[in-house]
Amino acid sequence: MDINQRIAERMRAARDAAGLSLAALAERSGVSRSNISLIERGESSATATVLDKLSAALGITVASLFEGPPGAAPSPVARAADQPVWTDPASGYVRRNLSPAAWSPIQLVEVSFPPGARVAYETSARAVDVDQQVWIIEGAMEVTVGATRWQLATGDCLAMRLDQPITFHNPNTTAARYLVALTTQTHKPPK
Repeated sequence: MDINQRIAERMRAARDAAGLSLAALAERSGVSRSNISLIERGESSATATVLDKLSAALGITVASLFEGPPGAAPSPVARAADQPVWTDPASGYVRRNLSPAAWSPIQLVEVSFPPGARVAYETSARAVDVDQQVWIIEGAMEVTVGATRWQLATGDCLAMRLDQPITFHNPNTTAARYLVALTTQTHKPPK
């Protein structure tokens, strides 16, 4: 299945599950209704920043937008050949969802980040707590979380909560490769 079609199916399913109209999701996310419609029809390849805004508004992670079709029997194994690969049209960074479709509180993503590329997420408070760790496999990255900038080299690992703006930048002349581990915990309603 084409990656844009996979994202389209997951986006529609998540919006339906949240009981949101296109207009309501547009208002919540700050992404135009027409852009959401194009994404849900698989006619547009959204940038990483747009996918982040939409996933935050839906209370899901970006990684969940790359999972297999809703309702498919989940497997506890994700074969390398079947792992969805997506390229951000704005920065050229490539992400591979490593995690199997079977439910787990952890999602793993491998990222190859081109030299000089930068991606800024306007992440803010979400309906769910999402914690993330970034472990540098090769190269180096500059990661800014809120107002704090971290210089990460091969082997370094940074933990963060996705509740404030985050920028990923590769200031080097060679690509960087890193692993992202995400956990999601829904907020418990007050008693």
